[in-house]
Amino acid sequence: MGYSIQVGAFSDVHKAIRLVEALDRRSVTAYYFRDSSGLFKVRFGDFPTVEEAHTAADTLAHAGVIGAFQVIRPEDYAIAKTRLYGISCLRKEIVSTAESFIGTGYQWGGQSPEEGFDCSGLAVAVYQLNGLNLPRTSREQYLAGAPVKRGRLDKGDLVFFAIKKDKRVSHVGLYAGQGRFIHAPGRGKPIRYDLLEHTYYSSRYVGGRTYL
Repeated sequence: MGYSIQVGAFSDVHKAIRLVEALDRRSVTAYYFRDSSGLFKVRFGDFPTVEEAHTAADTLAHAGVIGAFQVIRPEDYAIAKTRLYGISCLRKEIVSTAESFIGTGYQWGGQSPEEGFDCSGLAVAVYQLNGLNLPRTSREQYLAGAPVKRGRLDKGDLVFFAIKKDKRVSHVGLYAGQGRFIHAPGRGKPIRYDLLEHTYYSSRYVGGRTYL
């Protein structure tokens, strides 16, 4: 990930949602999340330079879409801190980020929380908030990752399922440890935890992938 823009510090999640909606109307894909303070913040963009990030943010500020903003540098992401704290810290951050979206509604093709996430959109958002890019679809994500045996899954890995009749990869979740994963299970259902050993998911399990 390059430079991103972070705005807002809302105690009311609906204010964060309205800001995401305003950005979406300008074709800016943004995500809200709850940080360690308990406040909801909004983040967007993947700019190659800090100057381009400032230019984009200034344009939105002058248009009255956003107020004060902060540029998130590549070194601010959790991925950049692995040299100091190790990969296990990054894995915990990925799971923590995914947990902040639990309860969000589901909509096929959605990649912003006010519309709802599809399963792969959730994975993309969670990884981007930690400084990592993923392919857009679950099938592309499956092909891009390194295989992980089920018994070797670690926090932050992705788990894939063949839900449709064609038996191809069509669903993805984020492994959270202890046999649990976080995912957007289907239209009209909120993001939640489920168990890999659940008969429905166990019988449709295709494999795990890591990107770390």
